[in-house]
Amino acid sequence: MTRHTRRNFLQSATAAVVYSSSLLKCDRLLASPFGLPIGLQLYSVREMLAKDYEGTLKQLASLGYQEVEAAGYFDHSPEQVKNAMSAAGLRCVSAHYPYSSLSKDFDKIVAFNKEIGVQYIICAFPGIKDPSRLKDMSYPSLIRSFTLEDYRWNADQFNKFGEKLKAAGMKFGYHNHTMEFGKQDGVVPLDEMIRLTDPELVTFELDCGWVIVGGANPVDYLQRYPSRISMLHVKDFKHTDKPASVMEPPPAAELGKGTLDYRPVFEAAKKASIRHYFIEQEAYDIPPLEALKIDAEYMKRLTV
Repeated sequence: MTRHTRRNFLQSATAAVVYSSSLLKCDRLLASPFGLPIGLQLYSVREMLAKDYEGTLKQLASLGYQEVEAAGYFDHSPEQVKNAMSAAGLRCVSAHYPYSSLSKDFDKIVAFNKEIGVQYIICAFPGIKDPSRLKDMSYPSLIRSFTLEDYRWNADQFNKFGEKLKAAGMKFGYHNHTMEFGKQDGVVPLDEMIRLTDPELVTFELDCGWVIVGGANPVDYLQRYPSRISMLHVKDFKHTDKPASVMEPPPAAELGKGTLDYRPVFEAAKKASIRHYFIEQEAYDIPPLEALKIDAEYMKRLTV
């Protein structure tokens, strides 16, 4: 699955948006990264990176970003990536790959990222145990096709990936979307994946925005699994009068300009085991760097 089809999945989110009362925007911007570096998921600047990889990284650093999470390296070699990150003063600590890539090129992916100095390899989209059972592979159909057996099978694959990464001195993790929160036979798939994965081998990256879209609460997950979640994705949504539909998820907003207050999230995160967080701005109404500056300034002002 490519970077673009990964987000095509997100455009097909099936769950309605549930705005938790504890996350509703308040007048004060009080959340805080409690000393953690400001991070950015580089999918946020995918078009800019494709045109000017080195220059874009330097622009991000000038806004206050210190760490990044990769979503593709745009045909750069490990040495080129290292040099570009070093010249910008950024640390690439994590990288996203779908299961389809990990299952085919795991050793190459590990070697590439280890040379860069990446610490975490994150599965950005799970696999289907038996793809032959699916007649329609379009993403609206695919995300409705995952069964509990698929999620349990993924957990087993993650343990195997995690064991190999541990031997390489790295950590394996999983990044949620929205589909993992719809109960099947009374079981929440994300909870089941957490239960079945070895804490020594697999960590979780909680995408707070998609947790909410999925109908759950990131604060609840941080409180229930304080040692299993080590990274966060931070995003905001605009207010909308109509419920989100399969083809119309909530429109993206800059942090502090939308509907979410991250103070309770970071209060819970401070008591958990969060080591990194990454802002992710998936769409823009204003120039990307202007929006990402607003995002960075929001985080700079946060206190818990």
